[in-house]
Amino acid sequence: MSPIVKRVLVGFVGGLVTLIGVVALVAPGPGWLIIFTGLGILASEFAWAARVLTSAKGVASRAADAAKIQKKHQLLIFAGLSLASLLFLVIWYEYLR
Repeated sequence: MSPIVKRVLVGFVGGLVTLIGVVALVAPGPGWLIIFTGLGILASEFAWAARVLTSAKGVASRAADAAKIQKKHQLLIFAGLSLASLLFLVIWYEYLR
């Protein structure tokens, strides 16, 4: 296969997969995963796609780290509210009923 034909074919397939990923963002489906797959296909032939993929991986990694911190805070808030609710119910049942 000629290098130009291969490059065009990789560009077409990678672009199509990336476009399907964009559609999957608004439709049910793993949109970001499909977009990263399309960028990976494009990055095998195009330097700009490799740079975009590297940048996107960094953004995704930072977002995952931020979500972990937020999840811990949410768990602490939920535990505190649950304990306060339990304490309120015990006091209400024993003294205010």
